[in-house]
Amino acid sequence: MKYSTKPMLDVDSVKIPDYLRDVYHWAYISERSAHWLDRNWVVRLLLFGNDKRLMCAFLDRIQPGAKVWLIANVYGDLICRAADKIGLDGRFVLTDVLRIQVSRASAKLANRQQARVVLSDAASYPAAEKFDLICSFFLLHEVPDVRKCAILNHLLNTLPLEGELILVDYHRPRAWNPAGWVLRLVNHWLEPYADALWRHELSSFARAPDGFVWTKRTLFGGLYQVVSVRRHLVGIKNVSEAGNRMLFSA
Repeated sequence: MKYSTKPMLDVDSVKIPDYLRDVYHWAYISERSAHWLDRNWVVRLLLFGNDKRLMCAFLDRIQPGAKVWLIANVYGDLICRAADKIGLDGRFVLTDVLRIQVSRASAKLANRQQARVVLSDAASYPAAEKFDLICSFFLLHEVPDVRKCAILNHLLNTLPLEGELILVDYHRPRAWNPAGWVLRLVNHWLEPYADALWRHELSSFARAPDGFVWTKRTLFGGLYQVVSVRRHLVGIKNVSEAGNRMLFSA
């Protein structure tokens, strides 16, 4: 079945959050900036050369034919690679709150029948189907704490019993990591909401974290984290098999 990449919702029905206008206009709303930033080499530079490792933390969890939801557009070729790995028998849904980002993603995915781009807020997208995999790729550090809570709790509420949520984002680096000092300056000027991920576990933003299994690993001297979240599997006969499925394999 072919899915339209045309935005589902009318642009006027989705309010652009104030923090996006005030803090991230230069990165995501400006047409000129988006044009120059949406390149693989820029993504590689911004992630200190760790782009492939971090992208694979998401891509390696995708099974052909799966239903996958990515909750914001990502610069570079990640969304195309994700849709390609899913294949024609699966479904790839990308949501974003900004019209410009929906347009950019729609253009990239236009020839991929399994992909659908939706203009929607990540904290309220009315998912009409169960997703095998949900991913937030470097989004939570860009939103205020109250939005972190709203988005994360919506994703957890949407997560089906045997589904998986992957959170790829920043983390407090080790003291010896020089990249951490660079990011201190960047966060001070450009990323005012990122320090919260240096001080708090992602699970602390969840309303009922004990209902889920949280498995974290860090990369590049602690600067990045990959967190796998699954519901506690209750009532499954083969407990041993269920436990294996809860383990995060990188």
